[in-house]
Amino acid sequence: MHRLWPTLYHTAQRQYRCFPVCQQISCLMSSKAGDPPKPPDHLSQHTPTQHDTNGEDTVSTKFVPSSRPNTISSLPQLEDWVFRLLCNPQGHVPISEFHKALREVGLWENDPRLRETMANLRKLQESHSSFLDRESFSKCITENIVIIGRAFQSKFVIPKFSEFSSYVDKMYWSSVSRKGGKVADYIPQLARFSPDLWGVALCTVDGQRHSIGDSDKPFCLQSCVKPLVYATAVSELGAETVHGYVGTEPSGRPFNEIALNKYNQPFNPMINSGAILLCSLIKPEDHQADRFDHILKVLKAAAGDDFVGFSNTTFLSEKATGYRNFALAYYLKENKCFPPKTDLMEALDLYFQHCSVDITCESGAIIAATLANGGVCPLTGELVFHPDAVQHTLSLMHSCGMYDYSGQFAFQVGLPAKSGVSGGIMLVVPSVMGIMVWSPPLDSTGNSVRGLHFCKELVSTFNFHHYDNLKYKSKKLDPRRHRDESRSQQIIDILFAAYNGDVTALRRCVMLGMDMEVTDYDGRTALHIAAAEGHVQVVRFLLEKCGVRHDLQDRWGQVPLGDAVRFGHKKTEEILLKAKEESG
Repeated sequence: MHRLWPTLYHTAQRQYRCFPVCQQISCLMSSKAGDPPKPPDHLSQHTPTQHDTNGEDTVSTKFVPSSRPNTISSLPQLEDWVFRLLCNPQGHVPISEFHKALREVGLWENDPRLRETMANLRKLQESHSSFLDRESFSKCITENIVIIGRAFQSKFVIPKFSEFSSYVDKMYWSSVSRKGGKVADYIPQLARFSPDLWGVALCTVDGQRHSIGDSDKPFCLQSCVKPLVYATAVSELGAETVHGYVGTEPSGRPFNEIALNKYNQPFNPMINSGAILLCSLIKPEDHQADRFDHILKVLKAAAGDDFVGFSNTTFLSEKATGYRNFALAYYLKENKCFPPKTDLMEALDLYFQHCSVDITCESGAIIAATLANGGVCPLTGELVFHPDAVQHTLSLMHSCGMYDYSGQFAFQVGLPAKSGVSGGIMLVVPSVMGIMVWSPPLDSTGNSVRGLHFCKELVSTFNFHHYDNLKYKSKKLDPRRHRDESRSQQIIDILFAAYNGDVTALRRCVMLGMDMEVTDYDGRTALHIAAAEGHVQVVRFLLEKCGVRHDLQDRWGQVPLGDAVRFGHKKTEEILLKAKEESG
């Protein structure tokens, strides 16, 4: 560390007077997503370092830089730039590494927006080809180049997605240890779930996805379906019609209490009586099977055609034991709450069917992201819910979505959410992402113990709380932030990445248009630091990819080759000597 410390110390102290320790600098994000000065759309991010059989960085063959070694504006196409960053010395891109690079920016192989690219890659793999040359690589990604380009240019809502995902993983593991609670047992299908099951998945409004744990295991939506049914009803009928039958106020009572508001309506659509009444409003003229099929199609559209199923056994159990819901329905009927000619049993059946819809955390996160995205599914671009309906839905989720804990949740977490007795919590960060967490053990209010802990951890780490002050709440992280780069910040980012041997971080710096020959107070470059530390991969990347000059001198006249010799890094010395010979 002593070789890097003077570099970082002088730079940081001149710009940031309160930077006493190097550890604080290391906490800074290694690349900020300020837009580079008008480069063409062909930059990349989060590209993994590749290694050859000797464990060294396998960067691609050197290209001739423009007058500014780090400038990429002379490159003709995005496909070429991505290819140069990913290819090995033989001039090929391993398909597995391309998949890995996409995952790091949050794009999954089953993303509908990458359908053509993935189909092309599968055809090549079926022909026993695991590597792509320049021509085949370009052909594979051309049809989906817009979404790939946005991803690799950090133009998504979470620009540093892999870093954000690592925080989410830490929250997941910190919640695993939360014990207590009881698995719902009023029907056998719920009682059979293991209390150890725990899954988390998220999807941003740009379709970036991440999951961990039991995120692909199906479970029934139960009450998590209520905001989706409400959004469907308002989208199709309008808020005025819907709220002629159901209110908007928190009830202050248990979710299944037999009670109405002063207007002789269910208090809100998030309690059982309100949800039952909503079932009588949607497509009443259709056959019962078609009415359920309609809701199922809406949910599938909101999930981007990801997994949405139906558990007939859960439906039968709900119907066989739903005495309270039968009582609520008859109470509504007695008080003339239903529209005229409503078939009470049909409305109840539809309600039980809705609660018995199966999802996974992964598909649930996409549905939540559709709500976060104003009703547009981020994976398909389809408008599923009307924007006004989404606004009303999120408002009700915020005030009424967590049973008797709704007020506390709004106070502590400050985000729209809906929980269900199966252990799921659907959480929405408006205009950012949707999150689905699932763990069967419930607390005394009917909410997932681990799920609640995760939600609280999320808003204590990131400034997602509705009333977080984005300007002054400095202790929280903002993963959406695209901070403009000061010169001092660029120096810190580049030099610290070089010190750590982090080629991925250096790639991000290149993609953001940073000057890779930038120097610190002592005139030392990233190449000086990498040479002094013996980071072969970084030295090769800076020389071959970025065109950094090998003979740049610091304030003492020292060149990178001298640092490599001084600290006894033979391999680094050989690479720099070769660069010196090639330059003449």
